[in-house]
Amino acid sequence: MATLDLTLETFETTIKKDGITLVDFWAEWCGPCRMFGPIFEKSSEAHPEIRFGKVDTEAQQELAGMAGITSIPTLMIFRDGILLFNQAGALPGPALEDLIGKVEALDMDEVRAEIAKQQ
Repeated sequence: MATLDLTLETFETTIKKDGITLVDFWAEWCGPCRMFGPIFEKSSEAHPEIRFGKVDTEAQQELAGMAGITSIPTLMIFRDGILLFNQAGALPGPALEDLIGKVEALDMDEVRAEIAKQQ
């Protein structure tokens, strides 16, 4: 699956869908972002069952601000609308694949139960 360009208008509906959504917050001028971009794209092709979205922080400054982005690239991973991972920094390909495997293996009923306990 090709990556989706996410905007303020499409971000929330995309991340709230069932399944896994990875979001890369990036900017054209950012060297680490340019290094991570091809890794993210390759992973999107290897995992057509997962949504991969990109947010251009220059074009979507309001969205980046609402998401609390202070450093780029920042990777967020959502599953069934729940934020499971939020970290700045470019990941190497094997680390991204490992992270995807861990998110896929999560028991979301346990995650929801843990969230409910904390509230």
